[in-house]
Amino acid sequence: MPSTLTRPELTAADRCDRCGAAAKVRVLLPSGGELLFCGHHANEHDAKLRSVDADIQRGEE
Repeated sequence: MPSTLTRPELTAADRCDRCGAAAKVRVLLPSGGELLFCGHHANEHDAKLRSVDADIQRGEE
């Protein structure tokens, strides 16, 4: 059975790429890139991220 790669859970050390606040959302881009956002910036960019078919993964609250 092939193994699957999983991303580690977000921790207190993970920071938003826009403002440096605690990251609550991981975004996996179709190009293979990854972004981390706080809740505020995830909400701000949600429509655009969905339009490019990004995989939006919300962490535990």
